[in-house]
Parts: sequence; C-alpha cells; structure tokens
Amino acid sequence: MSVNSVVEFNQLPGANGASQASDQSAKDLQNNFMTMLITQLKNQDPMNPMDNAELTSQLAQINTVNGIEELNATLRGINTQIEAGQALQAASLIGKAVMVPGDRLLVGSEGASTPFGIEISSPAEQVTATIIDGSGQVVRSFDLGAMDAGYDSFVWDGVLESGEFAAPAAYRVVVQAVGSDARVIGSNTFNYALVQAVSPDQNGGFRLDLGGVSDQVTLQQVRQIL
Repeated sequence: MSVNSVVEFNQLPGANGASQASDQSAKDLQNNFMTMLITQLKNQDPMNPMDNAELTSQLAQINTVNGIEELNATLRGINTQIEAGQALQAASLIGKAVMVPGDRLLVGSEGASTPFGIEISSPAEQVTATIIDGSGQVVRSFDLGAMDAGYDSFVWDGVLESGEFAAPAAYRVVVQAVGSDARVIGSNTFNYALVQAVSPDQNGGFRLDLGGVSDQVTLQQVRQIL
C-alpha cells in the first residue's frame, strides 16, 4: 500500500462474509425449530395434546432464538464500528512519527539524534543509558536520574565521551534501571520511526509499515505518537 493509500471499509477483514454467514446460520436454526414444532403439533396424540404450558415453553424458546440473534446483530454492528474506527486511527498515522519497540538511534549532523523511550515496571533510583556504535563499541554512557514506573522519552545530545559530536550513523541504546534496593529493574526501550503505510492483517487488525527502520508493528505496539 502506498503512503497515500486509503484503507477502504469494504476491505476490512471479515467485515462482510462472517456477518452474512452468521445471519444465514441463525435463520436456518429458527426455520428448523419452527419445522420441528409444527411437526410435533401435527403428530401429537389427540387424546393427549400438548398443554398450554408446554406450548408456551416452546414458543418462548423461539423468542429466545430471536433475542439471541438480535443481540448478535447488535454485537456485529459494534464490532464493525470498532474495526472502522481502528482503520481511521491507523490511516491517520501515515506520515507521523511514533515510538515503537526497538533500540536504534539515528544521528545526523552536529549530533542531532532521534529520541528514545524507556519503560520500567517499578520506580528506579537511577537509570543509565549506554550508547553503542555499529562496531559494538561503547561511545557514551550517561545518567538519566530517577524515574517513576511507566514510560518516558529522552534525547541523546550526540556528544561522545571525548566531547566531540558523534559521526552521522545508526547507534544502539542500552538501558539499565536500578531500584532503591540496588536490584536491576526490568525495562523496555523504544525507538523513533516514521509511519510509511498501513495494511490490514489476517487477524482483523492493522499493521504499520515503518519503512525499514523497524519491523512492521501493530497499533497496540505504538507507545507514543510525536
């Protein structure tokens, strides 16, 4: 799908076929139920006919089938609206910058670099970021201070340990968070990417094409929209 492509509603996975199949199934069930009831009434013993209570019970079951189908139709309508909303949300991200799982930093001229994000599971007394170049060498390490549980984003100034600006290239960031008890806290890193295109997936959701900077991601994996 190109950058200017629009996700059409009738292309939503399962938007039409599943609904039609479900409608037909419910109609078949109701028709079969009525056929069985009529057959039962025709073949009943004239000396011992079905009493009113039993007939009422049978008719109530028909109403239950109708009620369930009405509920299913309502749920299908809600699901269709949700899918349409997700399509619009995904399409609105085309051309925008997002933070997604990853550890890549891109550095341009005079140390200008893309931001990176950190998410930790519990409060940290100290968070340290280490920058690694393409050859695996550590070129800078700096303290980010204390951090509450959750997500926050940062920007490296592009300065090396030597005080010079880093050469324009791709780098990696490694994060370590330590709690008040000196234990290492679990953390996740996020990198910057531009959404190039959106495409539906086989599970009824949508995937964002990030143009090779990162693998395709789902809407749920987007941690921040810049």
